[in-house]
Amino acid sequence: MRIRAKRLRDDKPTLNMASMIDATFLLLSFFLFTTGLATHESRLSPNITADKTSAGAKASDFQPQVVEVVVTESGPEYRLGQRAFRDRESLTAALRDLEKSAGLFVRVNKGPTVGFATTAIQAGHDAGFTQVTYVPAK
Repeated sequence: MRIRAKRLRDDKPTLNMASMIDATFLLLSFFLFTTGLATHESRLSPNITADKTSAGAKASDFQPQVVEVVVTESGPEYRLGQRAFRDRESLTAALRDLEKSAGLFVRVNKGPTVGFATTAIQAGHDAGFTQVTYVPAK
């Protein structure tokens, strides 16, 4: 006669700790990488501010100083109001006559390369503007 030994059955579920540690580190690295990118945008300062000292405003207070960078049949062109300029020196000379405290906006339309946009921005800095804002055209 044989005596059988009773097997002890373990019905408790077990967790694989290696998989849980991998998933934890994956989530931790995801949150570290994604939250680090948002800090750069929070340091941007807008160039448009409200003047709370004056009660009334003139119509000229709301006219932005905009340099448009466009491409025409004859090549790239910098437009300041109704005036058009083809080179950096003439654009810089025209920008020197403008009010510096209002800042300058450089709007780039479709077509010009990055070099023409940076030329307009540099012309603004050379003319004495401390606030030059790049605005892409819609």
